[in-house]
Amino acid sequence: MTDFAFPPAALPSVAIAGSSQCFPVHRIYCIGRNYADHAREMGADPERGTPIFFSKPADAVVANDAVIPYPQRTSNLHHEVELVVAIGRGGREVPQERVLDCVFGYAVGIDLTRRDLQQASKQKGLPWDTGKGFDRSAPIAVIRPASRGHVSKGRIWLTVNGQQRQQSDVSEMLWKVPEIIAELSAFFELEPGDLIFTGTPAGVGALQPGDRLESGVEGLDTLRITIGER
Repeated sequence: MTDFAFPPAALPSVAIAGSSQCFPVHRIYCIGRNYADHAREMGADPERGTPIFFSKPADAVVANDAVIPYPQRTSNLHHEVELVVAIGRGGREVPQERVLDCVFGYAVGIDLTRRDLQQASKQKGLPWDTGKGFDRSAPIAVIRPASRGHVSKGRIWLTVNGQQRQQSDVSEMLWKVPEIIAELSAFFELEPGDLIFTGTPAGVGALQPGDRLESGVEGLDTLRITIGER
């Protein structure tokens, strides 16, 4: 038995629909500019090129119905609703014809972004960590097992205080789920417990303390969060 200097942190996890078990989170991978309309609104080329991958810490996950404190060191917190893929079987350089065998399930997530910090990093050619990988930046709803079907299309949406902000269809992703998994596994050995945030459509915008967000993907559980005080 390992003798730790102090008690280790609790293992981050996500609830599973219809089960008392939880999904243990290993890593969180994300892909940027995966919808053409969002690429345009961010001033980028909407044509499909090399995918942009970045990551968040595993303990950035936040459960449904949480109140998330407005994060420090930003005045421009943005929402980005995303389809999340949960990996149940790992591998490296997984061929596209086998990638769906790796999928444990799907969920709705929000990639919270300190946009001012991200933009400052972009302008200087620096990593996005402070803009993307901060505490409680990855709220996620329960995971629906892939045994109930894979997600390749369906409405994706987000409202703030009941007002529509984002709306598109998962089929509009430039890089589809099988392609994302295959490409990501060429860079990293995927492990059971990995989560992949697959990108957001247009309509991202600023949030304020007290804002109530609801977001969803057709066929998956709705994600609800509230932005708390600073």
